[in-house]
Amino acid sequence: MAEGREQRTYTVLVLLPVLVMAVVAGVDMLAGPEVGFLPLVSLGPAFAGLVGTWRRTLVVGALAMLLCVGLGIYDDLLLTRRGYTALASVAGVTVAGVVAAIMRGRREEELASVRSIAEVAQRVLLRPVPRSAGPLRVAVSYTSAVAEARIGGDLYEVAASADRIRLIVGDVQGKGLAAVETASVVLGTFREAAYEEPDLTQLGARLERSVGRELEDEKFVTAIIAEVRPKERTVVFLNHGHPPPMLVRRGGVVDFPRPASYALPLGLAAHGGEPPAAFSTEFAPGDQLLLYTDGVTEARNGEGDFYPLKDKGGLLRTGDAQAALDTLREDVDRYTGGVQDDDAAMLLVRYRPGRGTGRD
Repeated sequence: MAEGREQRTYTVLVLLPVLVMAVVAGVDMLAGPEVGFLPLVSLGPAFAGLVGTWRRTLVVGALAMLLCVGLGIYDDLLLTRRGYTALASVAGVTVAGVVAAIMRGRREEELASVRSIAEVAQRVLLRPVPRSAGPLRVAVSYTSAVAEARIGGDLYEVAASADRIRLIVGDVQGKGLAAVETASVVLGTFREAAYEEPDLTQLGARLERSVGRELEDEKFVTAIIAEVRPKERTVVFLNHGHPPPMLVRRGGVVDFPRPASYALPLGLAAHGGEPPAAFSTEFAPGDQLLLYTDGVTEARNGEGDFYPLKDKGGLLRTGDAQAALDTLREDVDRYTGGVQDDDAAMLLVRYRPGRGTGRD
């Protein structure tokens, strides 16, 4: 949706110089030489310099110069002071537009280089997750609040073994490179400890120790850790101050399992409080589990209303897992009008009803 809107805006801006010059020419021919619209022809190369390359700007400037000469002859002003002033205006604006286009092109090349580096960093930090683990199907979605960015402070990871799959979704306090660095600490520890620690409580304690060593100045990470056990038809959670998981049952019922009491986010254990207690619920064939960050539930529409995630379970019940999650992400984008104030990460786990159903 946002990409389509940007493409339409770019197309309008590309055509704008020609449209402006056509309008100026038409008005000048109708109004006659007394009104003095001739210098406005320079608006063509001025607008061309905003979005076009320096070559396109130069071509538009040449067309503007020819149009200015033609209108000058039509108005019998070409060899007058007004005619010379109009020609000088077009030439000057064209030169300025060409210089601006060259400088903008260099900045765009630098931005493209930064984006490529960011994409490499994303592949290292947020690596592709396994898309299947036995009867489970996994899908992920990450949307950055900054249009130029590919990574931020939200994180996710999946660690699959023969009899279980462990997941984490978290949200680092703060923005920028510091948040990315903290996310890398959490993910690095999880990727190792998820295969070594026998239960979620010990896994959470290990994450707390790692984050506590790295973070300073009251910073923290909210996170929810889950362990899906397909053979036992159970999912176990450990919630460190994170939004509750969303369970969409096979029959369409939506549930948000919550612990008896929330624990402090990762990095705040030194302030006291009870450690998080694991809690579990049934996770049967046909059920779906969605872990997400508050960038989803706190997304607002034009009236300031929060996104009603609890009413959107039906969007996850169509297509394969990734297509369903993409549909949910697009719905959030439509709800906000494409304006994101925070990063948004989502991780969906679908327990397939069975191979004979034909569903993924």
